[in-house]
Amino acid sequence: MTSHPLKIIIIGGVAGGASAAAKARRINEAADIVMFERGSFVSFANCGLPYYVGNTIADRHELLLQTPESFWKRFRVKVKISHDVLSINRSKQHVEVKNLKTGAISHEPYDKLILAPGAGAIVPPLPGIIAKNIFTVKTVPDSDAIKTFMAEHTPKQAVVVGGGFIGLETAEALINLKLDVTVVEMADQILLPFDPDMATLVSAHLREKGIHIIEGDGIRAFHDRDGIAYEAELQSGLRLSMDLAILSIGVRPELKLAREAGLHIGDAGGIVVNDHQQTSDPDIYAAGDAVEVRHLVTGKATRMPLAGPANKQGRVAGANAAGGDLHFPGALGTAIVETMGIIAAKTGLSEKDAKTHDYDYFVSVTHPLDHAGYYPGAEQLHMKLTVEQKTGKLLGAQIIGEHGVDKRIDVLATALTAGLTVEDLEQLDLAYAPQFNSAKGPVIMAGFVAANTLRGEVQTITSEELQYKLTNNPDLQLLDVRSPSEFAEQHLQQARLIPIDNLREHLHELDPQTETVVYCRVGLRGYLAVRILLQHGFEHVYNLTGGMLSYPLLPENTKTQNI
Repeated sequence: MTSHPLKIIIIGGVAGGASAAAKARRINEAADIVMFERGSFVSFANCGLPYYVGNTIADRHELLLQTPESFWKRFRVKVKISHDVLSINRSKQHVEVKNLKTGAISHEPYDKLILAPGAGAIVPPLPGIIAKNIFTVKTVPDSDAIKTFMAEHTPKQAVVVGGGFIGLETAEALINLKLDVTVVEMADQILLPFDPDMATLVSAHLREKGIHIIEGDGIRAFHDRDGIAYEAELQSGLRLSMDLAILSIGVRPELKLAREAGLHIGDAGGIVVNDHQQTSDPDIYAAGDAVEVRHLVTGKATRMPLAGPANKQGRVAGANAAGGDLHFPGALGTAIVETMGIIAAKTGLSEKDAKTHDYDYFVSVTHPLDHAGYYPGAEQLHMKLTVEQKTGKLLGAQIIGEHGVDKRIDVLATALTAGLTVEDLEQLDLAYAPQFNSAKGPVIMAGFVAANTLRGEVQTITSEELQYKLTNNPDLQLLDVRSPSEFAEQHLQQARLIPIDNLREHLHELDPQTETVVYCRVGLRGYLAVRILLQHGFEHVYNLTGGMLSYPLLPENTKTQNI
């Protein structure tokens, strides 16, 4: 490829803009590349900010991936920090820029323009929210302000508003600093991208670790004295004493420039781009949190404010603006979070996503160990697959656990990208040694279980569906096939105990014409029981997917009650 002179202007740094600048230079050595960044830092690891607040990352400079000087030395990109782009003139192909330090206004021409404005933290207009001890965690200065306040005031009680990824990471950071922490989430669950039964695993773990979780309640107001908030009032009327609050409500895409320039904004609330990252103006590209992304499962436009897609979009935008020809096909929304020792990961569609998009689907829940049980240190994983009913195609996956979550979600994200079915998962040839995996590892086992359902070897029922049946079908035959000791510890109220090893001898005590639901602890013994019953003339038999280990985790239940 022959380089040719071009003036490329990039608005915004961090993931999308910085990636675009570096790739544009690699494609075109002759281009004049200028990046304008409103803030004081051009490229920083914003995903690392909670860990900097909590001193897991002690050196602030570790967060600064590039500086204006390093960008110039390596890429010959002119980076102008503290410069705010005020407007885009598409007809004259220039931008109006304000130097925030001097106030000077200038006009910069461009041949190609790349928008990477990102998204800003949502700060709702609540009474008292401008108090000096209420912060967001979106930028390096945000984190600096939190650390400075904590050093000067030594807070003891903190409220984290929002139970999303950043909120939970920040809660852990504050717990590590010995604060008493309450997370307030307006929705009925934390971690909204997850299904409620999976998110409840996380909230239960956090409560055990000492974080107070309030769900289904929002902030009404903050009460302050002399500009320092001392109390958060919730919509329910509950009042929480506090010395510090962190807002982690979400982010809103920065669309002002794009809107005023007349660029197409889509129904999902982001800048519309094609697979070249071109906007409705072919000379303007866009990348990062402000753009809409094609979901690789649904094919529909959505927004994914995630670092992975932003970096890839920036790379494509930079290459194409400089004369290249790269494509960004879309993303799955694969994400992972760790807090207080528990890890939650998701890729593709959750069950509630599948319902929203009107898929004919089923779910399959398994609870395998992260490596061979006979090797020390094995921990349980909780895995939920969403599967297309007719084809068996994988639609999405969620995993909760303490070890091995990351590599399993990445395998499943790869399977989703390749369009694999659950029967394909059965045949995956994955590495096995007892300290790393089982011979029938968690992903393969999840494939086995889901494929059994797909092939009709077993009909499954979810915890939610079972609750409905228990309420509406008084004649339901409910069979517990666990051991007597497990039954004594906890069981469903109208269940009959027949341990799996004794089932064949007691078949005559059951009615083969009555609808029957079988359950065990995790689903395996229930599956074996269903296979026995079906081959002895029982017609309407279901296995509780995930077993009792999933059933009590619904929000309205607890682990200890006999139901």
